[in-house]
Amino acid sequence: MSSLWKPWVETLKVEPMDPAIMKSLDNCLDNDFDELPEFSPNLFTLKKNPLMMNSCTKCHNNNNKSFLLLDGQEVLQVSDVEEFVRKLNCMENNTKVKVVSIFGNTGDGKSHTMNQVFFNGEEVFQTSNEQNCCTLGVWVAFDPILNVVCLDTEGLQGVTNCENERTRLLLKVLAVSDIVVYGIHSERLNRDLFMFLGTASRAYSRHFKAALQVIGQKEGISTSLSKLGPSIIVLHETRHTIPLINNASESAEDILRARFAQMSLEIDAFSSIKYIGLQTVNDTTDYEHLRSAIVSELNNTTVRSARKPHLVYNTLKSLNDQLSDETENVSNTLFPDQYFTCPIKCLSCGNGCNNSMGHFRDGKPHSSNTKCKFQCQYENSMYICKRCYKNGNEVEVRKRNFEENQNSWYSFAKNAWSGYIIDCPHCGEIYKSRQYWYGNNSEDVAIRKKITHVWTVSNRSIAPQNTAQRVIDSVSYITEAVTNVSLQPTKALKAWAADQVAPSYWRSNNEIKHCYHCKIPFSPTDDKHHCRDCGEGFCAQCSSKTKCVPNRNWYSPVRVCDTCYEKETNGSSDDSLEPPLEDVGVRKVTEHVVSTLSAVGTVFSYSKSFIKDSVRPSYWIPDSEVVNCCVCERKFSAMLLLHHCRACGRGVCQECSQHRKPVPHRGWDHPVRVCNACV
Repeated sequence: MSSLWKPWVETLKVEPMDPAIMKSLDNCLDNDFDELPEFSPNLFTLKKNPLMMNSCTKCHNNNNKSFLLLDGQEVLQVSDVEEFVRKLNCMENNTKVKVVSIFGNTGDGKSHTMNQVFFNGEEVFQTSNEQNCCTLGVWVAFDPILNVVCLDTEGLQGVTNCENERTRLLLKVLAVSDIVVYGIHSERLNRDLFMFLGTASRAYSRHFKAALQVIGQKEGISTSLSKLGPSIIVLHETRHTIPLINNASESAEDILRARFAQMSLEIDAFSSIKYIGLQTVNDTTDYEHLRSAIVSELNNTTVRSARKPHLVYNTLKSLNDQLSDETENVSNTLFPDQYFTCPIKCLSCGNGCNNSMGHFRDGKPHSSNTKCKFQCQYENSMYICKRCYKNGNEVEVRKRNFEENQNSWYSFAKNAWSGYIIDCPHCGEIYKSRQYWYGNNSEDVAIRKKITHVWTVSNRSIAPQNTAQRVIDSVSYITEAVTNVSLQPTKALKAWAADQVAPSYWRSNNEIKHCYHCKIPFSPTDDKHHCRDCGEGFCAQCSSKTKCVPNRNWYSPVRVCDTCYEKETNGSSDDSLEPPLEDVGVRKVTEHVVSTLSAVGTVFSYSKSFIKDSVRPSYWIPDSEVVNCCVCERKFSAMLLLHHCRACGRGVCQECSQHRKPVPHRGWDHPVRVCNACV
C-alpha cells in the first residue's frame, strides 16, 4: 500500500483494509481519482472532495469508536441499514434504542461532554485543543449500557461556506432525537440559545412534524414520532457566575420560558424543557447531575418509546432525502442596511426610500428603484409628452383649462364644459379635451402617464382641476334648494346642458320662445325639440317624424320637423350651411347616453349622473371603487349615500362629513365638505 493513502484510509475508516483494495487505490493515483473504487461511501466523499486531504486527521482518528454519519453538505455517509447497525455494534435483534444529540456553539466542548456523560471520559468522540480542529458533520457512537445512539453535531457559529446546509442538517438531527442537550459554555445565557431553539421549534411544527408522520405510517409505527418533539435539556456551564437556581417563587425552567416569551419565540413543539446549571470548580466539572437528568428522560416513555436502530436510520435517511435541495445563502450582516437607510416610505405603495438617512437635509430628494402604484387621492402621476418621449426626452406637461372670467355661476358652467388643453413647451398644443368625445383619448395620442412615488402630502395648488366639480356642486346646491317647489329649475338646467353640447346650427334654447311652426308659446315646463335638419325649435306635435339627415351627419333616423320631413333628402338645406362632420359628434354621444339611462327620476338627475364622473377632480376615488365609508366603514347603499371629502378625495357618508372648511391646497377657497378624519 502506498504511504500516501495510509492517513486518509485511516481517516475515512475504509473497511475492510485488505491488500486488494489498497492495490486498487495505488493504481488510481495517477488518474486524478477517476478510477477510485466505489466500495465505500466515505471514499465517495474523498473522490468528490479532494480538498479533504488538507483537513486535520487528528480529529477523526478514534479507533473506530465513532463514525461519520452525515457530512457538512448533508451527504449521508452510511450506505444502508446493515452498515449502520454493524458500525453501531448493536446487532442483537431485540435491541431498542433512544437517540441523544448535543448542540451548541463551536468550541464549547460538546464532544468532551458526550464522552464524560456516556463513555466515562473515554475518547469516543475526538477532542482537540487546536484552533482549526472541530467536529464536522454529524458523528455517531453507541452506548450499550443505556442503549443510546449518541450524536455529536457540528458546532454553531463556526466558519463555513455552507451555513444554511449546516443549520438544516442540525434541525434534521433534532427531529430524530428523543433528547437534545444544548450546551452553552458562557457566564450568562446568550441570545444564540433562545434563537436556535425557537427557530427549531417552529421548523419542527411547520415541516418536520408532517414528514415524520408520513415516515411513521410507512414504517408501521403505532405511536408516531410527530406528536411532540424531543425533550430539551439546557446545559449551562459557568466558571465565575452562579447558574440559575430554583426557588419558591419560580424555577429555572420558568425563567427560560419567560425569556422565550419575551423574545416572542415559541417552544411548543418540544415535549419538555429542563435546565442544568454546572459551575466549574478547580477546573473540574461534575457531569453526574446531567447524566441523572438524561437517564430520567430515557426512562420516560409517555411521549416517546425506544425503537429499533433501523428505524432511526430510515427516519434520518427519509428526512435527508426529502429536505436536501439547494438553498440560497443568507447573509447575516452585523450592520444591515436598514440601520442607515432613510425610514420614509411612499404613501401610495409603501416602499421605502433607498437613500441614506439625512439625505433630505442635504438637498437630495427621496427616491426608490421600485415601481409605484397609482392612487387617486394622491394624484401620483405625471404626464409626459409622447412625441418628446419618443425622441429621448421626458418633458412634463400639465392640463390647463381655458381662461374664463369665473366671477359668475354661468362662467363656471361654461368653463366646465369647455374642457381643457395640454401644452408642451417644445411641441405646443398637443391635446384638447373636447376631442375625447370622438374617441380621441389623450393617453393614446398625446401623453404618456408616469406613476410617481408620494413621500409627503403635496401642498401644490390644483385649482384648475376642480373647476368642473365646483360647477356640479353649484348646480346641486341650486337644484336641492328649489326642486320641491317647481319643475322649472330642472327644465332650465336641462336646456342649459343641451346648449353646451348642441351643434353650431341649432338655435339656443334661451332664444326659443315659441314653436317655429305653429307659433304656440312655450311655457316654463314645456319641452323644446330641435329639428336635426334645420336646427329650429319645435313642439313635440310639430316634430314627431324621423328620418336620416346625411348632409348633417345623421345617418340613422332622427327627429325632424314636418316641413323638413316633406323635403327631399338631397335638397333639405343649402350646402353652404353644412357644418363640419364632427360638429354633431358631441350631441350624438349625449343623446345615446341619455337614451340608455333609467326613465325614473328627474331630467337633471340624468344630467348629473352622466357628467359627475367626467368632471370629478383627479384625486377623487371613483364611485365604482368606493364600497365603504372611509371613517365608519359602513357599506354604501340606496339608504346610505356616497359623498367625497374635498381634502383626501375618499368616499364618506353624510354623518361622517358634517364639517365644512376651506381646502386651499386642493383649490377650494371657500368652506366645503370634509370628512372627520381630515378635520
